Amino acid sequence: WILQDKTATTLTRNITLMCILTIASALLEFVGDGIYNSTMGRVHSHFQGKVFQAVLRQETEFFQQNQTGNITSRVTDDTSTLCESLSEELSILMWYLVRGLCLLGLMLWGSLSLTLVTLAALPLLFLLPKKLGKWCQSLGVQVRDSLAEASQVAIEALSAMPTVRSFANEEGEAQKFRQKLEEMKTLNQKEALAYAVNLCTTDVSGLLLKVGILYIGGQMVITGTISSGNLVAFVLYQIQFTVAVKVLLSAYPRVQKAIGSSEKIFEYLDRTPRCPPRGLLIPSNMKSLVQFQDVSFAYPNDPDVLVLQGLTFTLYPGKVTALVGPNGSGKSTVAALLQNLYQPTMGQLLLDGEPLPQYEHRYLHRQVAAVGQEPQLFGRSIQENIAYGLIQKPTMEEIKSAAIQSGAHSFISGLPQGYDTEVGEAGGQLSGGQRQAVALARALIRKPRVLIL
Repeated sequence: WILQDKTATTLTRNITLMCILTIASALLEFVGDGIYNSTMGRVHSHFQGKVFQAVLRQETEFFQQNQTGNITSRVTDDTSTLCESLSEELSILMWYLVRGLCLLGLMLWGSLSLTLVTLAALPLLFLLPKKLGKWCQSLGVQVRDSLAEASQVAIEALSAMPTVRSFANEEGEAQKFRQKLEEMKTLNQKEALAYAVNLCTTDVSGLLLKVGILYIGGQMVITGTISSGNLVAFVLYQIQFTVAVKVLLSAYPRVQKAIGSSEKIFEYLDRTPRCPPRGLLIPSNMKSLVQFQDVSFAYPNDPDVLVLQGLTFTLYPGKVTALVGPNGSGKSTVAALLQNLYQPTMGQLLLDGEPLPQYEHRYLHRQVAAVGQEPQLFGRSIQENIAYGLIQKPTMEEIKSAAIQSGAHSFISGLPQGYDTEVGEAGGQLSGGQRQAVALARALIRKPRVLIL
């Protein structure tokens, strides 16, 4: 185009136009990438939040049957892998798909017969990567499972460091973690091999296709069916088209790997909690009469062993009732049932004459509060721990009043930051007695009608 116009003015104008187009293209690419990445970032956050919310809805048995490390790995690592992989691969797939279609149009315009030869060879290029893609997907699932198991080992050890150190088992835990990493290393090597084989077969297939096109095109030039110039142009288009197809085929296993990572995630999202639907009862006045009527219960992981069998008793308002018995007699199970953490296998558990599941979830847990022997605090301030779970933020006077009732106010007042003191992970900055006092204040601030200690 430029060579046809000999004048300097035309050359300058064309060069200026090319510069403008280049700058405009760069700006549009910048804006497009910014919008795309911003959108994918929001999708990632939203998706991770949805997965975590789906996990929180599950019944208590779900958390007993699935280890914390596995769940954590699915919610954090797997969602990140899925979103990041799809974010990168979708951008590549869209770009090269459009580019490939444009090049295909130019190839058809150049030579229909050579284009048909190229398209006839494409199924061979697709077949093997498809098979390898399934292999990569299977390996991706195994890698995510192995990572979840390794995470579980680390979480268990780090959350129980005093016990690990007390039994001098630091090296034992490190060895166990190394074993899990070795298992994951083997799977990663298989995954790398699958990717290399896929890349190699794609390269060889593309090279054979180029040789075939040159041979057939050469014969066509000899017979005069196509000019040498058109053959060169077609080969250039075909090389770029093959590159686009190669990129698409190499991205396919990575997409399959991301799909493999997503299997457990969507299993969580699609899982229906195995617990009765939450009720709607919100009575204005509760007498707090608790009745166990012929209650039997077996834990889901051992349904043939009844922990409670035909239990019947009544807890009257305004009275303290102590459950006394040997280890394993079901005292903690009674407390768990009363908190609606499980449902009786047989019989009924009534609160003011109504089954516990009939009450609205938040209302029920304002009326029934529990303080365990080993209470769980969160890595927040003392003030936030006492107000934990309340919809309406309590005043400082209400928080202090609950702390005074529980006996926690005296030691909290002696801390440099008072109620703003961070308690550390699981309340590790406080003594056992202090954790119990804060947990008791957390229960008392709700003014419960039933208090379980």
